[in-house]
Amino acid sequence: MVINEIDGVDWESMGHTYGPASDVPGWLRGMASVDPGVRDEAFSGFYNAAHHQGDVYPCTAASLPFLFEMADSAATPDRGSVIELLLSIGRESLDKDPEGVYFTPDGTESRAHVDALAVIDERAEAFVRWVTDPDQQVRRPAIEGLGLFLDNSARAVEVLRSLLPGNGLVARLLVVRTVATVALRDAAVHATASGWLEALAGDTAQVPEVRLAALVHRVRCTPGELGGAVVPAAVGLIRQITPAGTGGDDGASCRAGSEPGVAAGTVPSPGVPPQIAAAFEDLERHGRVHAPTTSVLGTLHTLLGDRVLERTALLAEQLFSADPGVRYDAIRMAKELIGQWRGDHSGLVVLIAGCLLPEDAYTSAAAAEALGALGPVSEPAREPLAAYVEAARAEHGPRVWAARERLVRRAYQEAVRALAYLGDLRALPGVLAALDEGTDDWRAVQVAGHLGGAAGDLTPRLSKLLAEVNFADSSQSMSANALVSALRELADPAAAPALTSAIVAAVREEQWHTAASALNTLASFGPGSAFALEVVRQLADVEDLHVRGAAAAALWEREGNAAGVVPRLVELLDTHRQQEAAEVLGRIGQAAAPALPHLRTVLTAGYDWARVYAAAALWDIGGDAEAPAVVETLLAAWAENDATSNHVLACLSRMGPAARPALPRVREELTLLRRSGRYHSISHDEELQAACRSVTACL
Repeated sequence: MVINEIDGVDWESMGHTYGPASDVPGWLRGMASVDPGVRDEAFSGFYNAAHHQGDVYPCTAASLPFLFEMADSAATPDRGSVIELLLSIGRESLDKDPEGVYFTPDGTESRAHVDALAVIDERAEAFVRWVTDPDQQVRRPAIEGLGLFLDNSARAVEVLRSLLPGNGLVARLLVVRTVATVALRDAAVHATASGWLEALAGDTAQVPEVRLAALVHRVRCTPGELGGAVVPAAVGLIRQITPAGTGGDDGASCRAGSEPGVAAGTVPSPGVPPQIAAAFEDLERHGRVHAPTTSVLGTLHTLLGDRVLERTALLAEQLFSADPGVRYDAIRMAKELIGQWRGDHSGLVVLIAGCLLPEDAYTSAAAAEALGALGPVSEPAREPLAAYVEAARAEHGPRVWAARERLVRRAYQEAVRALAYLGDLRALPGVLAALDEGTDDWRAVQVAGHLGGAAGDLTPRLSKLLAEVNFADSSQSMSANALVSALRELADPAAAPALTSAIVAAVREEQWHTAASALNTLASFGPGSAFALEVVRQLADVEDLHVRGAAAAALWEREGNAAGVVPRLVELLDTHRQQEAAEVLGRIGQAAAPALPHLRTVLTAGYDWARVYAAAALWDIGGDAEAPAVVETLLAAWAENDATSNHVLACLSRMGPAARPALPRVREELTLLRRSGRYHSISHDEELQAACRSVTACL
């Protein structure tokens, strides 16, 4: 290797990168180190310095000859990772406009993607050598690279087809997918490649996984020919897949039922909120693949798109599969289908609940987590969830929330949380145990607010936890806000003293967001103690606009003096907190009439959310006289940003007959297949559909 010649390149002339360009030679050398730790650091450094978030810089292109040389050398310890990097750079370069000019972060014009592709094209023959390498970690990225970068498409197809015998299952599935990629890249080989895929799909001598891949990628080559026979054929092949994988597993997938480090959970680093640490664990977990066919089936679901009934039938078969890996990965796919598309999903929900198996905590945790994410749609799983929770308590004891076995603990916690989201008090013992013992109590706090029937048990515990928050430590702000949110959902005025103390502490430490949230929660309780009112009065004119608006709302709710509150809210209409101000003015109603001229001005604001809140306040204050402008504004904002739809419908519902001009758009919403609503979340979309049906019935 000529790795020592790296310094012969003027790296600083290569332009600005996310990290110093001068670091790139060091990272390149490190990739060839025999020390695994050095290699890991080098790859990570290169991705950050020269390939950050997929970007291709001049120094990235300049690195390619050295990367090719490393990949070709038998002395390189981890050639597969080097080829993965080459593949990533090439794929990102192909995705850019070949005639386009891009800009580096410092504003310099760059055509580095063109330069990168030129280097890869010159050396594309290397991929032909690598696809037959004895190391499967080298072969896999090389197969995909061959399909993307070899100019001679006919030769690419020929080489790929020759690889099918003698490779492991994962590599064979990759070969099938790559043949389709070549066919889509070059029309000259489309017929040949499609014919081979069709013949392969019907070849009973092949294992069902390969036949399934050929079936799906044949359709991928010509999606317009996706007929009604594809899903039944796919279902038939899924039924033939055996748990052991008849084609042999060459190690690319993770089998369901096990997880590294199951004995004890990770301890977050000091200063890192446990919610953040758990989010990274979830990200790693959700990136796992447990069956070789998962990518194939994901492609088929993408091709089927809005054909929800066919996708549901396919998922039902996946969830019934004899292969635990296929079943496990189907849970996520089913959750995504239900989350993206409307319809009666009760059958799929029941099948997901069927994966709550006491003997398989790993799969049970995934099923319970999915059911929790489905919100109100998970109602058909209520009894299976309750049964799983009770069975876990019976087997592992009342302290199962804090069980030493990580998988048992996570499965139980997820099942309790999913049950709590449904407002089912059978989740209460688990939630109370968490709050009392402190193990993963933040996970119980997140769902405690849904158990309103147990406010008497929960409010004292949550108030105590809120009193223990150190507001001088910014890392505790997430916990504080979660506690405040839970107390607001419980709507128990007994929390007022704890909230008032939290407001004082948060303001002292300038934790303005938390102070405002606590003020809003306090306001939702209505009139209360003189002490709380005195604290609120002191905050009505603070510098922070978020807190000032929340204090004005709390003043109105706790003493009902419109004359003292409306001028403050009108002043906020000229700030970035105009939405909150308009919302409170609407709650005040006719007594806020002096704000009407200012609200009419906000109807012309550039921000759609500000217009929606102002229009709703205009109706709540001015009534029928404002109706034409209100409906026009709401419909325009809805058309511009469908995330506003829940707020739009809430106002239309209050307007009664005055909302009649909006009826066509409301009816149209009910015909749509894809979920809508704020954040396109299931709960918001279900609320949106219910509101649309209510408005339609009334009008």
